[in-house]
Amino acid sequence: KQWYQRRVRGFVKNNLGATYIEPPPFDLPGSYSDSTNVTPLIFVLSPGADPMVALLKFADDQGFGGSKLASLSLGQGQGPIAVKMLETAIKQGTWVVLQNCHLSVSWMPTLEKICADLVPDSTHSDFRLLLTSYPSPHFPVPILQNGVKMTNEPPKGLKMNLVRSYLADPICDSEFFNSCQQPQAFKKLLFGLCFFHATVQERRQFGPLGWNIPYEFNETDLRISVQQLNMFLNQYQELPIDAISYLTGECNYGGRVTDSHDRRVIIGILEKFYNHEIVNDNDYKFSESGKYYAPKDGDYDSYLEYIKSLPMLTKPEVFNMHSNADITKDQKETNQLFDSILLTEGTGGGGGAADKDEMLYEVSEGILAKLPKNFDTEAALRKYPTAYKQSMNTVLVQEMGRFNVLSECVRSSLVNLQKAIKGLVVMSQELEDVAAAVMNGKIPEMWMGKSYPSLKPLGSYVNDLIQRLNFLQEWYDNGVPNVFWVSGFYFTQAFITGVKQNYARKYTIPIDTLSFDYDVMPEDCDTSKPPEDGAYVNGLFVDGARWDREKNVFAESTPKVLFDTMPMIQMKPMKKLEIPERPIYWCPVYKTSERRGTLSTTGHSTNFVIDMRLSSDKPEMHWVLRGLALLCQLDD
Repeated sequence: KQWYQRRVRGFVKNNLGATYIEPPPFDLPGSYSDSTNVTPLIFVLSPGADPMVALLKFADDQGFGGSKLASLSLGQGQGPIAVKMLETAIKQGTWVVLQNCHLSVSWMPTLEKICADLVPDSTHSDFRLLLTSYPSPHFPVPILQNGVKMTNEPPKGLKMNLVRSYLADPICDSEFFNSCQQPQAFKKLLFGLCFFHATVQERRQFGPLGWNIPYEFNETDLRISVQQLNMFLNQYQELPIDAISYLTGECNYGGRVTDSHDRRVIIGILEKFYNHEIVNDNDYKFSESGKYYAPKDGDYDSYLEYIKSLPMLTKPEVFNMHSNADITKDQKETNQLFDSILLTEGTGGGGGAADKDEMLYEVSEGILAKLPKNFDTEAALRKYPTAYKQSMNTVLVQEMGRFNVLSECVRSSLVNLQKAIKGLVVMSQELEDVAAAVMNGKIPEMWMGKSYPSLKPLGSYVNDLIQRLNFLQEWYDNGVPNVFWVSGFYFTQAFITGVKQNYARKYTIPIDTLSFDYDVMPEDCDTSKPPEDGAYVNGLFVDGARWDREKNVFAESTPKVLFDTMPMIQMKPMKKLEIPERPIYWCPVYKTSERRGTLSTTGHSTNFVIDMRLSSDKPEMHWVLRGLALLCQLDD
């Protein structure tokens, strides 16, 4: 699978030519010459690239800088302001830049009408409308069809990223480059900063192993950090590492970081490049291979020469990641390619429609046959009433209620789909979407609206759902299990709170003074009875490392083995002050490999579950940069 995209690229190159696989250079003058006063210029944004600096410079060169260029970032309440700006510019012949159109979905129909009403005779010949937007399904299609489209993709690869940074303002300005009063420290830290900028950009390609959320770090972040570095080194005789680290890591770049675990990552990366060793130790290396380091003090050209001598392909070890991360990256790109291909498929009928209907009917019939009846929550409440010292009764009944809602959604949609195939009911848009998803082997959006998070294909999802329902049924039939399949819960946080609550009520301790310690149990552990306190849990997978069953600590992944099964864990509630000190890694637990989630109405993330204190014989930052986490389920 990881080689698929390379083969596709080779196929396109051999049959259509290299032009179709190499991104064209960013040609703003050429695009401008193709535009007219009624043809908008559309900048398709991509993470890590900001066209505004180039656009403002081009406007100045064309004599449309200053008051002749009006710019507005769209968002809530900005629509009326944009309308006034456009009305003025159309009459006076000035330029208007409307940024981030994807953030103003409700105003897009108004923009479409304004563009449709533009006619050459009543529009000033010098007027230009420039739009910037990320790819969005809500962007008006007529504007896309009539406009001149361009994109300024960020360079791919660490080497090209470094080259671009050194060719950008202000670093390329020789006066600025040589203006610092501490030239050796400035040039070393400047190279470290550019390397940091390239690293945070390139980690995105590794998906959730790199960042939980793919942040849009861009040249503006680098520019302000470079200027602050120069300013602080000119103002202080000693190296103000703490100050520049805080401004760069917490403010300029860190200001974009919204996930607490990603914040650990960005601070850990910056510590490699903003430190005293990079300045004082000429043998200080950025990676284990020793190929990457800050060159000795030299002129501007010497740094460019060193950068150009670096390898074109960057290995994961440069980013403190395991070699398996390359496989993850290739799989991610291949999945994106497949998803894009599926988007081009039509949903209409045509030849073979009868076969499709027959297949849909058979698949839906198969799923309905597997799906058990809804749980009788009233009977469950009678058998497991709300008890002061057994919170698990409440957890079971609530879980049954949640899965009933999901099961009913799956069952009713498939029954209605079968009726629509027979012509007994109208095939609504929702049923069309369900049918399309079933044909593509994906989970229908209608189901996901009622479901726990899952990235599995349809067949695996159905099997997983049946397993979860069986887990609850066995609990109902046989009593509270000795070992909990923690991955089988819909709302895992309720179970975790229940474990803590049982302990708090048993020993009459305030629940807010409690936390968990975790013991990874040996494979021959006796599970014939539950632990005295806490709970045994299983069903977790290690992503980004493996569990060494002999040393009972995390260890490096086996080559070409992306995931490892985590042994059974005992969750031990205890007072926070009584948790024993030992070398640990705060390991985040997620429901899916996507890792990112949204805050639900309960205040919990839809994906993040809990941080577990697990033993480690390596520094915590080693595993942080590896992207190590535990997952409740895999994607297959």
